[in-house]
Amino acid sequence: MKKKGMAGVTKVISTLTMQTQLDQILQRVREKQDRFLISREGEAEAVILSVEDYLRTIVKQPEAMTRLQEAAAKKGLDTLSMAEINAEIAASRKGL
Repeated sequence: MKKKGMAGVTKVISTLTMQTQLDQILQRVREKQDRFLISREGEAEAVILSVEDYLRTIVKQPEAMTRLQEAAAKKGLDTLSMAEINAEIAASRKGL
């Protein structure tokens, strides 16, 4: 059941539903960015949301970090693989 006035919360579910359907819930959170409010005996207990959603909406990063990320995206540097990142670090360390 969807609740109005609960911005961002997709669905209110019971702790029993959470326990029996955790794999499906996590899949929806990961793939669709759905959010779930976990309720026990009608009382809100917890919220399940993706790490990406959490970082975007809950954790406020410094403005400088936001500017750095935007600049990296403009230069196409936000798509480096872990191997490419490690190579860049190694190359930089050689120059020290």
